[in-house]
Amino acid sequence: MKIPQNGVLIRIFIGESDRYKDIPLYEAIIKEARKLGIAGATVTRGIMGFGATSRIHTTKIMRLSEDLPIIIEIVDAEEKIGLLMPFLDKHVKEGLITMENVKVIKYRYQKPS
Repeated sequence: MKIPQNGVLIRIFIGESDRYKDIPLYEAIIKEARKLGIAGATVTRGIMGFGATSRIHTTKIMRLSEDLPIIIEIVDAEEKIGLLMPFLDKHVKEGLITMENVKVIKYRYQKPS
């Protein structure tokens, strides 16, 4: 798969407890991106953060937070990212989505031998 030199990066900031039907929302977003043929996506679980309510979510409290921050990063051509936007618009009820232009330096895939 080839990504043009000028791509788009979207970051989706949601909570770990956000759901889509019976699975975590981050998992549904990754599955939808894969179904659409997007080049790739990464999910990162944060150890501390806060959002619009300013409520701190952290692993430092005696018990583990049940709603740690989740960041999903996806890079591809703007047209491919555009295919994912209706899904995000419909299913990301709370959170933040950012988009920025990026310059892709290298994207390689080697088939297993």
